[in-house]
Amino acid sequence: MTRNKLKGVLRDGTQVAIKTLSAESKQGLREFVTEIDMISNIRHPNLVELIGCCVDDNHRILVYEYLENNSLASVLLGSRSKYIALDWPKRAAICLGTASGLAFLHYEAVPHIVHRDIKASNILLDGNFQPKIGDFGLAKLFPENVTHVSTRVAGTVGYLAPEYALLGQLTKKADVYSFGVLVLELISGRSSSKAAFGVELMLLVEWTWKLKEEERLLDIVDPELTNYPQGEVMRFIKVALFCTQATAHQRPTMKQVVEMLSKDVHLNEKILTKPGVYKGPTSRHLGASGSGTSSFSKTKGKQSADPSSSTNIYSSHSITEMLPR
Repeated sequence: MTRNKLKGVLRDGTQVAIKTLSAESKQGLREFVTEIDMISNIRHPNLVELIGCCVDDNHRILVYEYLENNSLASVLLGSRSKYIALDWPKRAAICLGTASGLAFLHYEAVPHIVHRDIKASNILLDGNFQPKIGDFGLAKLFPENVTHVSTRVAGTVGYLAPEYALLGQLTKKADVYSFGVLVLELISGRSSSKAAFGVELMLLVEWTWKLKEEERLLDIVDPELTNYPQGEVMRFIKVALFCTQATAHQRPTMKQVVEMLSKDVHLNEKILTKPGVYKGPTSRHLGASGSGTSSFSKTKGKQSADPSSSTNIYSSHSITEMLPR
């Protein structure tokens, strides 16, 4: 299956984005039908709108709203020729908008939806750099009473939650993990799937944890960001670390993430644990120690997405306690 994205114009002059899929396998057809089913029935300011579709023999076409600034991967992580300088307010708004879109998919869409492929190339930007989540070809439906499903692993290395990558146990917390990686990319201006850090060639999540332990978290900030509120940026980095913890049930929900990003809350760092890392099909390395030991166990990985817990993630004047669910 191949994918091409083109720009088009409808008869009424409306600009649209056209994604063509040449499907030569049943999997390609399934993904195409899934994408239509998912996005045609939901509306949210931070989700790409599907305008129409067409099927002609093996050729399948999806017509989306056109977004002037392409993808986050293009403007921030791509070639210098396409690079667009994003100041901190724009980056913060992209984080919060993407979180809002995911929270909608997880808790307000009916049935609930897990995207499974949150990454910079699937975060599209309109003329004002407001984010919209796109590409629902790998998404999974989660009925109200379902906490997890066993499924084939799909997604992008660098964004995959370790328990999902190794066990095929999919929960909403897999999206939370991917979102945490995305936040670190936005702050650092570096690609999680392409960049390596230090002599140990660490992934972005591992490197961030190392900087935290050395009490120099702000070293991860993109050099292009010369003027930014240090306290807010530190909070965003720590939220990303909460999202990428090795044990799924210790990660916050996307509803909690929205609150943590939108309010000046105090994060309870005492309960923050090491991130989990999956480096590919030939690697069994998990955790952030660099020793090859694991901070993730199969028993923990199979827990449901939203078990009740008495652990306090953060507090503020208006919210004194937040329970992971």
